[in-house]
Formats: sequence, C-alpha cells, structure tokens
Amino acid sequence: MGSMTSFPSLDHDSTIPAYVAKPEQPSKAAIIVIPEIFGVNEGIRRKCEAWADLGYIALAPDIFWRFAPGVELDPDVPEQMQEAFGYYQQYDPNLGVQDIEAAIKVLRSEHGAEKVGLVGFCLGGLMAYMAATRTDIDASVGYYGAGIDTKLDEAKAIANPLVLHIPEQDHLVSPEAQAKIHAALDAHPKVTLFDYPGLDHGFAAEMGNRRNEDGAQLADRRTRDFLASALG
Repeated sequence: MGSMTSFPSLDHDSTIPAYVAKPEQPSKAAIIVIPEIFGVNEGIRRKCEAWADLGYIALAPDIFWRFAPGVELDPDVPEQMQEAFGYYQQYDPNLGVQDIEAAIKVLRSEHGAEKVGLVGFCLGGLMAYMAATRTDIDASVGYYGAGIDTKLDEAKAIANPLVLHIPEQDHLVSPEAQAKIHAALDAHPKVTLFDYPGLDHGFAAEMGNRRNEDGAQLADRRTRDFLASALG
C-alpha cells in the first residue's frame, strides 16, 4: 500500500503533497501519475498501486495543492463535477510543468530512479504532452488531454517518446481539435496516437460510470507495453 508524502517544489519554497506507492523490490524506474481534475482520489491511488505491482515507483502529485490541497472529488456526483471544473479554471499549466520537473528531480535524486515516465488523465493528459515538450521526462502517456490542440507549436521540442490516447467521441475535445492534433503529430517520429471510436472522455477511469471496460483495458495494455519498452 502507498501513502501520502510530500516533496519540495522546484524553487524549494514549498512542499507538494503526493501519493507514493512503491514495489516490493527496489526499482530503477518510476512513473508520475497526473490526476484528472478530481484530485488524488481513490481511482488515482488505485492506478498508483497498479504501477507499483508492476515494479515501478509511482508518484501522484496533488495538482491543486496551491489553492485546494487534499481535495478528492467524485466525477459521478454532479455537484463535485462542477467543483472540479472550478478548480480547473484556477489551475496554471505552466506552474504544473514546474511541479512535474520537481517530481522528476526527487524521483531521480531520492528514490533512485534512473528513468522516469509519466501517465496523465484529462488535465493530466495535457500535462503529459507539455512534459514531453518542456522537460526531460523519459516517456509520457496522455489520456484524453484537453487543450493539446492549442499548444501544437511546441511539438518540435518533443525529444522522448509520447503516446496519446484519443477517444473519438470526446465531448471536451472537438473533432476539429482532434484533426489538428493528428495533422501536427501523425508524422512526428517520437509520437504515437491511438484513436478509440465511439468512446468518450474519461473512458479509462479506474472506477465509476465513465469507464468503458474494453476501451480501458486496451489503452492500459498499450500504455504498459509502451512504458515497459521506454523505461526498461
């Protein structure tokens, strides 16, 4: 079982809460799990535990620590969904990249990780893309990232492997936005895009009404295989 801990922010002026799960045996590979807009809830903790069971150190930072530390929300509760969108509006992705850099640093320096990957969901999917363009993360995976189409001018900076899972019926990422992503990234040698016909945003949630079992298992298997190859 994992536990809550914290690690220094990039400027060392603050500490960032995080959930960390470790495998039974020492590991040289780590995975940063970037949550959806619902905080480090049970579903995200389960994802961390699953990565630890596969032999990785898994760390899920509290992405809203600056203004709503410790929040845990259920997307199946309408009031909590609206609360989550409010936090999303307050979130600064540029600061989020700094938090990812801080997580990479601590995993390498204090946890002994020689390679660090990242898996992000929803807002975390956008952060997976931004981590690939702005940090030295060894590999990144984004699930249904919203807003990637607005940052495609950064794609030329992607130096390490990136996978994006794109549900074609994503009600938060329009067909036009998806087309822009494909046009910009299909030919990129470091990027792999997987489309999921008929599936909507949140299809790979660990639990709850949004999960599509077949789609989630397919995407997660692709992610596991990709990270096993990229992180060794």
